[in-house]
Amino acid sequence: MADLSKYRNIGIFAHVDAGKTTTTERILKLTGKIHKIGDTHDGSTTTDFMDQEAERGITIQSAAVSCFWNDHRLNVIDTPGHVDFTVEVYRSLKVLDGGIGVFCGSGGVEPQSETNWRYANESEVARLIFVNKLDRMGADFYNVVDQVKSVLGATPLVMTLPIGREDDFVGVVDVLTRQAYVWDESGQPENYEIKEIPADMVDDVEAYREELIETAVEQDDDLMEAYMEGEEPSIEDIKRCIRKGTRDIAFFPTYCGSAYKNKGMQLILDAVVDYLPAPTEVDPQPLTDPETGEPTGEVALVDEKEPLRALAFKIMDDRFGALTFIRIYSGVMKKGDTILNSATGKTERIGRMVEMQADDRNELTSAQAGDIIAVVGMKNVQTGHTLCDVKHECTLEPMIFPTPVISIAVAPKDKGGSEKMGIAIGKMVAEDPSFQVETDEDSGETILKGMGELHLDIKVDILKRTYGVDLVVGQPQVAYRETITQEIEDSYTHKKQSGGSGQFGKIDYRIKPGEPNSGFTFSSVVVGGNVPKEFWPAIEKGFAGMMDNGVLAGFPVLDVEVELFDGGFHAVDSSAVAFEIAAKGAFRQSMPKAGAQLLEPIMHVDVFTPEDHVGDVIGDLNRRRGMIKDQMAGATGVRIKGDVPLSEMFGYIGTLRTMTSGRGQFSMEFSHYAPCPANVAEEVIAEQKEKNAKK
Repeated sequence: MADLSKYRNIGIFAHVDAGKTTTTERILKLTGKIHKIGDTHDGSTTTDFMDQEAERGITIQSAAVSCFWNDHRLNVIDTPGHVDFTVEVYRSLKVLDGGIGVFCGSGGVEPQSETNWRYANESEVARLIFVNKLDRMGADFYNVVDQVKSVLGATPLVMTLPIGREDDFVGVVDVLTRQAYVWDESGQPENYEIKEIPADMVDDVEAYREELIETAVEQDDDLMEAYMEGEEPSIEDIKRCIRKGTRDIAFFPTYCGSAYKNKGMQLILDAVVDYLPAPTEVDPQPLTDPETGEPTGEVALVDEKEPLRALAFKIMDDRFGALTFIRIYSGVMKKGDTILNSATGKTERIGRMVEMQADDRNELTSAQAGDIIAVVGMKNVQTGHTLCDVKHECTLEPMIFPTPVISIAVAPKDKGGSEKMGIAIGKMVAEDPSFQVETDEDSGETILKGMGELHLDIKVDILKRTYGVDLVVGQPQVAYRETITQEIEDSYTHKKQSGGSGQFGKIDYRIKPGEPNSGFTFSSVVVGGNVPKEFWPAIEKGFAGMMDNGVLAGFPVLDVEVELFDGGFHAVDSSAVAFEIAAKGAFRQSMPKAGAQLLEPIMHVDVFTPEDHVGDVIGDLNRRRGMIKDQMAGATGVRIKGDVPLSEMFGYIGTLRTMTSGRGQFSMEFSHYAPCPANVAEEVIAEQKEKNAKK
């Protein structure tokens, strides 16, 4: 079996356009995986192999690649930067042991890097920081390091310093070994010389080196004491301390360079091997109870002698069929094995197993704990499912995906397209859990739901190009919700007498607003058997079934508590069905009395604008009913954070570009639901009623 201490499962994540894909390309070139370097500018990179990725120069799907450096095996996952595809970043972080956060030397810590950093903190993933694009105008390594401290609240451990700025950027100084690496202008990564540190940098290097050692030795009390007494620790000891501190997320080793110009990449690969944890050094994944989702206290030990435990973290459809990407946490998986999917309770046979080299693949006969592989042609596996040994059923901690906030109605342009569209959309939903589809029963329309306009744009584009389905696309729709504002007590009796046995159920209940994000909760305090216990579930089912259709405009209802406190039953005529019908009638009767109210999704919006346009941008956000929360001036412009209703944000990117002469950027993600102002609510309700009338 392979030596797991020589494995590194790492991801590369950052804000859009910070250079993640280019960094991945350079890693593949340096490790000898590819001989001609691809480029995002002309759409020829290895990991961005979708048409939409090559065209837009952005990464949409996370792609997995394996390569080798210094006898270590690196499994690298390149993730997207756009906020609409955050689910790709989130699910990649779930299966990684370490990461490289890439920041643009001139853009610094941008909105999306914050979101991704927050996800990485939640997943407790050890990271290196790479400040890229130091050859660009306005690039300032020291400024980005300050931003990492102030914006992310993280501790960067500066390992390299840049030699020269912008066009004069020629190389880096390794602070620990006091060596200068200088590249020539050939653009080849191997054409560098190790030189003396430039005279004007000696003092800086010594200052940063002292800071580095002081921070590192905090990880080892004995070394710290010796250091206090004037004894400098050996390079090996310092590296050991950096490794421990990186693994415990006490600090983040920080490197600099230019991926595009191939400067500084070797030191990052060395750092991945030296400082990022092997699969065995990360806290093992907890196992959970499939019923409750609570941890059972057991873990999936990273050991090939343990029973098989693996997580399917991504499904991708390509020209070879459906690929299921799997991270194996413990045990061994062999071609031809029968395994159990604990989410469905069904077994599957492992057919072809492949190791991914981005768009190429190598056939495998077996894989073991620590590996990230793909299996071809699995039938019923979805993202987040646990695959395990048939004799040792278990469930790994599942993934939680955000709920979509925007929807569009689509229909195929020609009649023959609907079956084709159904099959294609089925495949796409399996690939992306934040993309959902439903059919409007009354109008027969197909509704696509996603995380933002770009997300749905790309989906429609994929349907057209990859699957050849041309669609007519409706206006984007907002996912409104309804709730109540007052507590009321009410009573409802369902009585039906028509030959034979009748139906009878009487319930007395309180309906009141629940805590935010609590959904629907039901409780019963009936004593004395006025409503026998066996009918309580039917009453709860009746109320819960009505929560999908509010009384104002038929939107789903949020945050309502129902408490049953009394009622009546008939020895012969009462049944579960009678009480369920009573609960449905009670919902219709009481919701309008309880001050029903429309809620709209509020987005957390993060806008970057050059300084001379700040007034215009804020004025525009205010017109869109936005609440400005924060303003931060940076080196190249101002970041404005605020909360804005989603319904006001359609087409915002066009407006922002016009206002800022094409230099503005923004990202947004769902924040919470809030009450709609009366005038907006009236419009939405009227529109919805008109729609329903047409149906």
